[in-house]
Amino acid sequence: MSTNDVAIRVEGACKTYKRIGRSHAHMAVDGVSLKVERGTIHGLLGPNGAGKTTTLKMLIGLVRPTAGTFEMLGEDSTSPKGRRSLGFLPEQPYFPQHLTALQALRFYGRLGGVLKDEIDGRSNEVLAKVGLRGEECTELSKFSRGMLQRLGIAQAIIGRPEIVVLDEPASGLDPVGQRDVRSLMLELRERGTTVLLSSHQLSEVEAVCDRVTILNFGKVAAEGHIDELLNVSGQTSFKVRGLPEFPRAVSELASDVAVSGSVWVFSVEDSAVRAVVDAIDDAGGTVMSVTPKRESLEDYFARLITLAGLEVAS
Repeated sequence: MSTNDVAIRVEGACKTYKRIGRSHAHMAVDGVSLKVERGTIHGLLGPNGAGKTTTLKMLIGLVRPTAGTFEMLGEDSTSPKGRRSLGFLPEQPYFPQHLTALQALRFYGRLGGVLKDEIDGRSNEVLAKVGLRGEECTELSKFSRGMLQRLGIAQAIIGRPEIVVLDEPASGLDPVGQRDVRSLMLELRERGTTVLLSSHQLSEVEAVCDRVTILNFGKVAAEGHIDELLNVSGQTSFKVRGLPEFPRAVSELASDVAVSGSVWVFSVEDSAVRAVVDAIDDAGGTVMSVTPKRESLEDYFARLITLAGLEVAS
């Protein structure tokens, strides 16, 4: 990855906090490094207290780092100049309650550099995009938690930033709202916008992210392309229908066998793929798909965090 391809660069990020009555400081973030390629969606994951939000806040200048380098588009992101192309959704967005949704977006849009003669049209466009059409004149004191979250996303994107950092964007949203957030992130990527996403919604991350970085105990526990992390080496998954019963020739080779209605799902060693295809064909079944076996992000995450916990305990 060349320098011009990197939208966000964090090198050796550290943050320590002094503890009252303690002789040693608490290391919240310990040597975290990550690179986010331009025009991609990068997930930042980890259990509570892993250092995700602290890392994001150091990146955008809200928390003073103990050590580390933080850049956006080649500029120092801890300085105002380095954040000119940034849109940010904090974990818990707050807004002046006496404003209407349109007034709030006008305010944040002007702060984000939207021209005065474009602000009304752009505000209405973004409110519609996040599902708040018809609520333009509603005071924010009357907004629900989910509506305020949608407004938070709107203020993050109103200035058409080149980089968007989202800290728990699906928080407080119902399933429809979560789907809308996923669609919006994919639309941003299609437009060439870089998205750095911190989320506990692992299904959301798996659905949209190109790469992920997993933090645990303030350190990087894993990093890579989502497929590289989740694909199970040497295993192939089958989805088959039209079998009156599971062929013996297949059952001797298959693992993780499950059936739903007339559809069978199972895994085999890569070396057995041809034999299984032939056996399904001989039994009168139809192979619906043959794909590399993939672990769910939830299972991968749980296994990684559990192993790290056992190592610390030992």
